[in-house]
Amino acid sequence: MTSLFFALSLLLGNPLIAQQNGAATPKFEDYAVKEQYKGKVAQPVLRTKSDREFRTRLREGAKEKVNFAGHYVLITWGCGGGCVMGAALDAKTGTVSWIPFTLCCWPLEVEDPLNFRVDSKLIVFTGSRGEQGQGVYYYRFEGGKFVLLKAIEKPQ
Repeated sequence: MTSLFFALSLLLGNPLIAQQNGAATPKFEDYAVKEQYKGKVAQPVLRTKSDREFRTRLREGAKEKVNFAGHYVLITWGCGGGCVMGAALDAKTGTVSWIPFTLCCWPLEVEDPLNFRVDSKLIVFTGSRGEQGQGVYYYRFEGGKFVLLKAIEKPQ
């Protein structure tokens, strides 16, 4: 029951938890994007070893519609039991920006460990980043990088 309360509190932005951790919990509308790209999604530019290693996943993702931060396709896939990894593909240029960690071990109550929107630069990860810690992590996607805004970690 405590795990359920913790997960729901974090996802719903419980003000008590936000107060305990300093600044207010980031909201999607606070990181809104003004424009949304409607054109054809560019094929991924395979620059790095990881780009080439996961080229099939990236190319499959390029067939999808823009779903993140105005002009990106956020592509995710499993990397083991209860683990996901992924990247943001710039629909205009084909540039690949990797999520800087794998995500695993999210609470059973959490249906999707990544929350994001097409009209916002905010992305919320729930679980363990790189198999370290446990919590809800708020990132802003800016200039092809995932920048940590706030971490609310589950007490050990």
